Amino acid sequence: MTRIVSIGECMVELAPTNIEGSYQIGFAGDTMNTAWYLSQLLGDAHQVDYLSAVGQDAISEQMLEFLQEAGIGTDSIQRLPGLTVGLYMIQLQDGERSFSYWRGQSAARMLASDSDQLAAALGSAQIAFFSGITLAILSDQDRARLLAALAAFRTGGGTVVFDPNLRPRLWDSPDTMTASITAAAEVSDTVLPSHEDEATWFGDADPEATLARYLKAGAQTVVVKNGPGEILISDGGAISRVSPVAAPTVVDTTAAGDSFNAGFLASQLAGKPIDQAVIDAAALAGRVIQSRGALMPCAG
Repeated sequence: MTRIVSIGECMVELAPTNIEGSYQIGFAGDTMNTAWYLSQLLGDAHQVDYLSAVGQDAISEQMLEFLQEAGIGTDSIQRLPGLTVGLYMIQLQDGERSFSYWRGQSAARMLASDSDQLAAALGSAQIAFFSGITLAILSDQDRARLLAALAAFRTGGGTVVFDPNLRPRLWDSPDTMTASITAAAEVSDTVLPSHEDEATWFGDADPEATLARYLKAGAQTVVVKNGPGEILISDGGAISRVSPVAAPTVVDTTAAGDSFNAGFLASQLAGKPIDQAVIDAAALAGRVIQSRGALMPCAG
């Protein structure tokens, strides 16, 4: 049994319903979404845990119960007094989403404040997954602490998987963002970027430039997504391309990348060739964007 630790922030989600002006409450967040889909896809074959921090209030307890009911381990989630969990609201326009956030008191900002806790959480894992959003919510000191823990985890034989998932509004400057993303790639085995998100900030002329940049940083496997376009793959030096099947309708693109990451990791754990893992990942993402909200039941 492989133990996968997903690292980041789970938030309260307010998602629009079919009734104008009405929202439903759920729980979501990029790395949690990936953990949720992974748990569905893997079942009891592997263990998916979440590394984060929450408060000690009622909504934090509800979040923990939600994760546990989804089969996601919560032993690596700190319970911090005086804090709570963040909240975000989704707004949709022609299937594309925008977000409003309330996360100033989010306990998850403290998830990497204790080196010993990080080492313990990663100690028995084989795979660690994190994102650019995970890095963005941390202080400079805690960001460095997390990257150091992941570097040690990798040195000890663990596999580090990173989704850059750029959210410029979360960073104090574009330079801090791009430097931090590059530093994260340097401690990662697998990087799963989206060219369309990164071209502006890194100056990548095309997906090939995005691929080359992450390979130069030291990643062994890079999968470059490009919206509905061709997916570019490098694995152990071999280059390949996959053209995903377009979804017949796009209702909500929330969690498209998060579910792609889960589908890719689940297929790799099943021993499938990397091109098939990418095909499976794109197929799952294509199903997810045909429904509202981050989490689609019975994704497998």
